[in-house]
Amino acid sequence: MKGRSSAISAGTVKATLVLFFLLLLSLQNSAFSADLQGSKDHQLLKRFGGSSIVGYSVKSFNAYNLQTSTFKKYNTDTGRREFVSPPLVVEGRYTQIWYEAAGETSSLELFRNYLNELKAKGFSILYDSKKDPAATNWSGYLAPYNERKIKTSRSRYLFSAADYSGLCVASARFRKPDGNVYVQLTAVEWNRDDAVYKAEKGAYIAVDIIEEQAMKKNMVVVKADAMKKAIASSGRIALYGIFFDSGKAVIKPASKPVIAEIAKLLKQDPSLVLHVVGHTDNAGGYTFNMGLSRKRALAVVSALARQHNIASSRLIANGVGYLAPVATNTSAAGRAKNRRVELVPR
Repeated sequence: MKGRSSAISAGTVKATLVLFFLLLLSLQNSAFSADLQGSKDHQLLKRFGGSSIVGYSVKSFNAYNLQTSTFKKYNTDTGRREFVSPPLVVEGRYTQIWYEAAGETSSLELFRNYLNELKAKGFSILYDSKKDPAATNWSGYLAPYNERKIKTSRSRYLFSAADYSGLCVASARFRKPDGNVYVQLTAVEWNRDDAVYKAEKGAYIAVDIIEEQAMKKNMVVVKADAMKKAIASSGRIALYGIFFDSGKAVIKPASKPVIAEIAKLLKQDPSLVLHVVGHTDNAGGYTFNMGLSRKRALAVVSALARQHNIASSRLIANGVGYLAPVATNTSAAGRAKNRRVELVPR
């Protein structure tokens, strides 16, 4: 009987452990099923226990202004935050995940947990608002989230000054030979009684991850024949393949194929005279952009004359700054569409 009892006991324990494991797995899957459809954790960071993903966005390449000093103000003219020292501008694969933690979780608890996780993984902390005695003015800090298009699982995902408290911000860097990884954390507490979230007074954290890498060139060069057809049908052609560094008027080498096609267009029709019109977004103000747009147009005229022997009398440089937008300047995607060079026949 002892042997049989032992066998039954061992079998029962084994079955119980299996059932316990399946229960844990079921609970885990149930928690993750609350995530926004199509979202997932980033492979670099675990999530805070019991939280779910309510906002998710991935861009294969984007620029990001990483905070490394005290926040001063949100500039409504440029749509950007301003800091005591200029932010660290990093480019690469950009992932943003908004996590929601229900119950009694505070923004500080979320913030400290993620900060400890970053340190444990070898990240160096570049900025920590909780260690910055000057970090007392947060007016407008979350305004970019009101403008940013991020896929969410809620009907409303905006924060105004009256809606949140307990703001905590940090940035970190992990050095890698093939490109550094940067993380910015933004934790807040939601304080509205009419909130549509599962945690009416819960905590949220935005985890922004930028994996530094060069942009893959994937531009289709507009050919001379296509330029000719567009000008004939609409009276102009907008070109996005002429590249400049931000705020500068020096043409980048990657622009050569488009410059060559403009020269080909002009050589095919010796009677054609073109206005070369520079367009910008609204970052930097009116006076600056009017000057910058004309300088960029002049740079295109100069490149055509020097590199392709096009007579300068056939090219008229103009700049209109941001006075002729084709999209809104309140989003990064819209500003990118507004930065262009147009060819208009005289």
